Amino acid sequence: MPAFTLRDAGRSPPPDARLPDVLIPSVLALLSLAAWLYLAAGHGGFWRTRTGIPDGGADPSADPSAWPHVTAVIPARDEAAVLPATLPTVLAQRYPGRFDVVVVDDASTDGTAEAAAALGASRVVRARERPAGWAGKVWAMSEGVRAAGEPAFYLFTDADIAYAPGTLARLVRAAHDRDLVSRMATLSTATAWERWIVPAFVYFFAQLYPFRRVARGRRTAAAAGGCMLVRRETLEAAGGLAAIRDALIDDVALGRLLKRAGARCRLDLDRDVVSRRPYPRLGDLWAMIARSAYHQLRYSPALLAGTVLGLLLIYAVPPVAAVAGLAALSPLPAVAGFLAWALMAATYIPMLRFYGLSPFRAPALPLIALMYAAMTVDSARLHWMGRGGAWKGRVR
Repeated sequence: MPAFTLRDAGRSPPPDARLPDVLIPSVLALLSLAAWLYLAAGHGGFWRTRTGIPDGGADPSADPSAWPHVTAVIPARDEAAVLPATLPTVLAQRYPGRFDVVVVDDASTDGTAEAAAALGASRVVRARERPAGWAGKVWAMSEGVRAAGEPAFYLFTDADIAYAPGTLARLVRAAHDRDLVSRMATLSTATAWERWIVPAFVYFFAQLYPFRRVARGRRTAAAAGGCMLVRRETLEAAGGLAAIRDALIDDVALGRLLKRAGARCRLDLDRDVVSRRPYPRLGDLWAMIARSAYHQLRYSPALLAGTVLGLLLIYAVPPVAAVAGLAALSPLPAVAGFLAWALMAATYIPMLRFYGLSPFRAPALPLIALMYAAMTVDSARLHWMGRGGAWKGRVR
């Protein structure tokens, strides 16, 4: 083997020595591009924000007896401040059939029960002491079910959700051949942090649970907890809420429970269902996401590591490969990175438009994805510290 001399020190390395420097970025960029080609073209059209579902079902002019009995169940924990902006919109639905509203006071300390009664809720119940093994919200939902009697449908909704006039009738008509009809509420984008984080949150949720796939087959199951119209008989046949008693993410758990029982489900975005809960600071949004992210990964360190690596490959590699490839005059990683980045931005633009935001925000999605990765890791940290799932002073 020839000896290395000082004369060799200033020479450029041979082409084969530079191969790993080009090969690794190129492979990563191509893998990311392949992932985005699949996501854009073959992942259930997750990026589409309009589905055009027909209402179907009962004629709005039909006799009230033709409309099924619906009971809204609203768990409320320290929600006295938001109820005046939301509960009247539920009570004013002008539904042709029988419609009751049960508000469950979930151990509130701010006069939630009194506020709900003053606003005219059909019934206000105070949740009994939560048994061991039950998540707080699911227990409150079950207390509402216990008080609701036997309606044809439950409308599980949150205390911060407001409804446009006629929304309930449209939900019932859409449920004529479904056991679960759920709407992803339009979230607040009033503040700067909300405008950056919220559309990405909904985009990532739709990527994880493509809405079109929820509507067919049994493999993809999900719902949005702010608005879930559920057929009572189907829920009971699937085991009732007791079957998901420990679920921190109650909506996805309920969707999975019903899908396993053979139920037909539907999940869509909706501008007529609106969340009135503000998240003015980054810390508020961070806490909202970190509360349940690790639970969604089934508290698995392996799934956590895989999720973080997946986020880096899909979202971080394209811009890094594009910029680094240009800087190093390496065309393959540069072109593959830019194409993947462009596909990513193109699929994000419909969600930005849904929220009335500029499409020029789309190229920043990799930065937001990195924040979500950090929130997911923080969710695991909170769990390991015994503080996972905290909500309004209560863990789980």
